[in-house]
Amino acid sequence: MRVFPQNVVELTQALVRIPSVNPDGDPGTEGIGEEKCAQFVAEFLKHSGAESFLDEVEPGRPNVIGRFPTNLTTDGKPKPRILFAPHTDTVSVGGMTIDPFGGELRDGKIWGRGASDTKGPMASFLWALHEMREEIPDLPVEVHFAGFMSEESAQLGSQHFAKHHGRYDLAIIGEPTSLKTVFRHKGCLWADVHTSGVAVHGATPELGVNAIVKMAKLVEALDGEFRVILSEAGGEDEWLGASTINLGMIQGGTRSNIVADSCKLRVDIRTTPGLQRAGGAMKLLTEFVQNVDETARVTVASEAFHLDTDPANPFVQKLIAAGAELTGAPWFCDAAFLAVAGTPAIAIGPGSIAQAHTKDEFIAVRDLEDGVDFFDRFLKSL
Repeated sequence: MRVFPQNVVELTQALVRIPSVNPDGDPGTEGIGEEKCAQFVAEFLKHSGAESFLDEVEPGRPNVIGRFPTNLTTDGKPKPRILFAPHTDTVSVGGMTIDPFGGELRDGKIWGRGASDTKGPMASFLWALHEMREEIPDLPVEVHFAGFMSEESAQLGSQHFAKHHGRYDLAIIGEPTSLKTVFRHKGCLWADVHTSGVAVHGATPELGVNAIVKMAKLVEALDGEFRVILSEAGGEDEWLGASTINLGMIQGGTRSNIVADSCKLRVDIRTTPGLQRAGGAMKLLTEFVQNVDETARVTVASEAFHLDTDPANPFVQKLIAAGAELTGAPWFCDAAFLAVAGTPAIAIGPGSIAQAHTKDEFIAVRDLEDGVDFFDRFLKSL
């Protein structure tokens, strides 16, 4: 690291200036992949006294892992383990109105892609750990760090980590939550609804079967009747509200002068724990679609689980005592994949989700500094 950051602001700027855009979809830049960002973080962790290494998940797309030293307990028993885990990738920079990798400091804010989601929260984690580097070995817990690749699409990094690195007593996932403890969040099902038809010449459409027309009936039913069924099946969650559906993308046909023989609709269903207990979104969606059109079929594109961590967990209670009140979230994140693998997990970090993915993304310097103070306080409380 040629120039060592002197504070959390400089660290955030340095991270924003390293392009690490998730390659899925249209990145809007050639600066894709997490490797350079992971290398920077690995070096910073070493400067802070941790053992660090890259754990490649896909070619050129590693997780970065840091393990801080820890002293033996007087009774020889192993210490509980806590994990600080933001993600290193960002969403596309297409359509941004500011320099996405400028890291400009202006009006008390740092501007650029990832400033809020989630390089700012990551910097607050890292700087707090740096400040606490002399005290960490004597804490009654082991402290580890993981920077996950691919959170913005498919969550490959957290799934790989959960599979290969075992359980923790708490995973603290970095997201901009205004320093509130997200202990429950919605899951997400992306599913494709397919209709099929019979292709014929566009001049004689009566001789064929139009898959787009068949899909139109399903679109109306999903946007109306199914919304109500979905909400009622899962009930109204105290923290999350009801399950929802968004009809996000549709593709059908090959030419304007050919009757469409196929059509595909991508839906995004945000699920509550109550819906999962009622059988899950995929079951409900498949049954509904086939009741409307028995020839239609439904396939899973991807599925992320809801999060529902017990707030009585002693480390969650420490977060609350340090000033991070409980809250829920309509979005999902890496926390759910660690929780499914047996690690209690929450999401927390400075900054607001309202700034995430925006065309002029930023994080306030005051929020960053409050984040460092909070994580210092939390670590000392252990």
